[in-house]
Amino acid sequence: MLNLVLLNFVLHIVLRLESRAINRYLARKHKDIGTDLLQSNSLAESALAETWMEVEAHQFDRPITAILRQIIVNPMYGIAPDEKAIETEMEKLGKVLDVYEERLSKCKYLAGDNYSLADLHHIPPLVYFMKTTKANAITSRPHVSAWWNDISTRPVTVKISANMKV
Repeated sequence: MLNLVLLNFVLHIVLRLESRAINRYLARKHKDIGTDLLQSNSLAESALAETWMEVEAHQFDRPITAILRQIIVNPMYGIAPDEKAIETEMEKLGKVLDVYEERLSKCKYLAGDNYSLADLHHIPPLVYFMKTTKANAITSRPHVSAWWNDISTRPVTVKISANMKV
């Protein structure tokens, strides 16, 4: 049973890493259709988008994935959540969200005034996170909460999120 949990978790990590690469590819390929998710018309804006994508991948994703594993995945396999691990990861996530709060007090989206892949990459884990009792980590920060409300109510996000069941 534990091997199955571990395998599922490893697959999740691999798929998340691969999905970021696939998203970048698709954003480059279709940059002239719809939203320019990589902000490719400006080197400065593109660098900001890339920077915040790195923050998401290396600072945000690790604690939120660990929290979701404890709160959602482990119970699916009959494993009790480790409250100490959740608390430790919530502290890490809180620090990241404090940085986001500061950033989002100055601009609408993480990479500036335009929606980008930096924002989009947060949606899958946040859809699940917002269904937990820990959602107040987002809603208690006014700018992060406004940002989440904005990115989570985009028509495509609403459509896809409807199929993301716990």
